[in-house]
Order: sequence, then C-alpha cells, then structure tokens
Amino acid sequence: MTNIAERRHQLTTRRAELLSRAEAIEAELVSHDTKDWDDLATEREADEVLEGMEMSAAQEIAQIDAALIRMDAGEYGACVKCGEEIAEARLDLLPATPLCRACAT
Repeated sequence: MTNIAERRHQLTTRRAELLSRAEAIEAELVSHDTKDWDDLATEREADEVLEGMEMSAAQEIAQIDAALIRMDAGEYGACVKCGEEIAEARLDLLPATPLCRACAT
C-alpha cells in the first residue's frame, strides 16, 4: 500500500518532468527561422504535433495540481463524484485520478 507521502512524491516528480517537457516544446516552437516555404510547411506540421503534446502535458499538470490540492484537504483517494474510496490499484496506474472506476465509466 502506497502512503500519501509516496504518492505526493510520485505526483510532484511527474509534474516536474511535464514542466520540463513543456518548456522544451515551447523552446522548439519559437526557434523556427526558416524562410523556405517547403521547410515552413514541414515545420508547421511538426509544430501541430508539438502543440498537441504541450496541451496534453498542461492537462496532466492540471490533474496533478488538483490531486495535490485534494491531498492537502485530506480528500485524496476518495472519488470526487460519489465519495467512495478509489481502489489502490487504480491509484497505482492513475495517481492523479479524481474518480473511482465506476464513476469514470
């Protein structure tokens, strides 16, 4: 059984990784200076992928932040919808999840 301190460490470590990744993506997005139209088209396609990855990271960071707030409030591990306890196995796979399995489906 994972305790709250271990979960907090897991979440804050993941959050730091995501922030680092988002910063690298942002740096890549602003680094383009190509004047060639063909290269610009290729870069734009790559930018769309990077922007999607950046949005995904931002969403996961928001979920982690919400989980950390629930931890501080003593509500972590309880489903925000029905109030039932979230299974340990589910928290192992999705430590930031706010929902039990039943409410998530």
